[in-house]
Amino acid sequence: MNPVVAEVTERIANRSAQTRAAYLARVAAAAAQGPVRAGLACSNLAHGFAACEGEDRIALRRLVKPGVAIVSAYNDMLSAHQPMQEYPAWIKDAVRAAGGVAQFAGGVPAMCDGITQGRPGMELSLFSRDVIAMATGIALSHDMFDGALLLGVCDKIVPGLLIGALSFGHLPAILVPAGPMASGLPNSEKSRVRQLFAEGKATREDLLEAESASYHGAGTCTFYGTANSNQLVVEVMGLHLPGASFVPPNTPLRRALTEEAGRRVVALTQPGGDEYTPIAEVVDVRTVVNGVVALLATGGSTNHTLHLVAIASAAGIELSWDDFADLSAVVPLLARVYPNGNADINHFQAAGGVQFLVGELLDGGFLHGDVRTVAGDGLDRYRREPVLIDGELVWRDGPSRSLDESVLRGLADPFAPDGGLRMLAGNLGRSVTKVSAVREEHRIVEAPARVFTSQEGFAEAFKAGELERDVVVVLRNQGPQANGMPELHGLTPALGVLMDRGYQVALVTDGRMSGASGKIPAAIQLTPEAAVGGPLAKVRDGDVLRFDATLGTLDVLVDPAELAARELVDFPPGADAWAGTGRELFAALRRSVGPADRGASVFGPLAASHFAGAS
Repeated sequence: MNPVVAEVTERIANRSAQTRAAYLARVAAAAAQGPVRAGLACSNLAHGFAACEGEDRIALRRLVKPGVAIVSAYNDMLSAHQPMQEYPAWIKDAVRAAGGVAQFAGGVPAMCDGITQGRPGMELSLFSRDVIAMATGIALSHDMFDGALLLGVCDKIVPGLLIGALSFGHLPAILVPAGPMASGLPNSEKSRVRQLFAEGKATREDLLEAESASYHGAGTCTFYGTANSNQLVVEVMGLHLPGASFVPPNTPLRRALTEEAGRRVVALTQPGGDEYTPIAEVVDVRTVVNGVVALLATGGSTNHTLHLVAIASAAGIELSWDDFADLSAVVPLLARVYPNGNADINHFQAAGGVQFLVGELLDGGFLHGDVRTVAGDGLDRYRREPVLIDGELVWRDGPSRSLDESVLRGLADPFAPDGGLRMLAGNLGRSVTKVSAVREEHRIVEAPARVFTSQEGFAEAFKAGELERDVVVVLRNQGPQANGMPELHGLTPALGVLMDRGYQVALVTDGRMSGASGKIPAAIQLTPEAAVGGPLAKVRDGDVLRFDATLGTLDVLVDPAELAARELVDFPPGADAWAGTGRELFAALRRSVGPADRGASVFGPLAASHFAGAS
């Protein structure tokens, strides 16, 4: 085992000893021998199978077969989730054939950050994760089920499903993906047109044509943002069937894997049996570390510095940003997928995908192999890839070498010696930066600040030519308590234009830049956020800021006494103003959400109590 990976794992385990023990005690208390619905009163049980027919009704009534919950984020507006329309029928047949009964237990909301980007609805995005977790909890709350299949793909959806399922840690659960859409317009060309539009050199019709050629069919968007990071991370955590992440929708192999998930969860549902595998035993400290390592080795989404912290917390595990930083320093970058390269996720899969990646990281001592997974004990199973032979699903050895070293490499020749994710600290607080796509010459920026409190204000200044200079753009009041911490990916084209014109440019914000963070040096998720009195609220236009991703520092170069004496300004709007597009419905979450470095979650003692004295 790599000594740093081993040390980080040990310190997380020690830090989490009490909270993990308390979580496992709750899980043990909830476990039951035999179908859990055996404890229901007759009236309760009758309600649970009232709409069932035939052998399903008989099995549920006689308590002789395991019940499987289907919890789905299906909707037909999101391309990534549209293929899931047919999954419940496939799953019910597969579960029945395996000796169980599957019921559609509940749907969870699924919003698309690609649609809401730059719009008021984006301010609900991060909160939707915790709403999904609660909706999952409601779906599983009926005590009718012995296992669960969680159908979801995108940004906040997979973390929300997983957090909700961990509240029912005694139940086996398998995540079921849908796969990526076919490759469309190359990502580099899409970015080029976006920058031309930002400069006024391309029309809206030009831009729409490029975007629709990029996002053009059913399946997950093909860049390596949060959605595809979700899939890779949870597969390496052993929560998918091996090789399930990047098989395209509407293919025989995709259907076979979906049906196999139904059969497999039945095998995992027998307490006391050889294969009984509750999700609480899959998600442990070693699994969480494996997820972080996989994220870093592939240059994945910065959103997981929030999501993995929140997921770990749901399992009683205290993961910190320092753990990310220390692991990033030793985990080499093995993949270049847009925005960290020109390839898309289909190219990554064709080059060897998750199976080659897992093999390299296991052999190099960067992953814990002795873990439980939904496929059985040991992560070695995830070196194998699924195929159909004469219509039968089987697994075979995955590639032992990369089939395209411009996309995926082995440990002997990585793209970079570290994972490209850094933590910054200084007199403005702590933040995250992703440098895997940032050129070396842009990793240190020292320039005067231009302060904004809205994306619209930034856009107006850019169009007016007010940013034609070296500049550190400060966008504050974008944190969880200010407005729900929206992604700010819409800033990227204009900032890219300024960089391409030869200026030193950086972004500092208490908001998020999303899984599509690219070539712009950006200090994101700054905590404490401005809305709760963080130092960012004291920065003024013209203050010189120094962003140094090499040393890991972020400072405003103002005399400490002067900075301390400054008044807080630009408070975010009150509850009455934070309204429209459903935002008023989320006011309670906005008041109770915790800080970014604790997962920006509304759950647990580290949420509202952390900011007990905040305005």
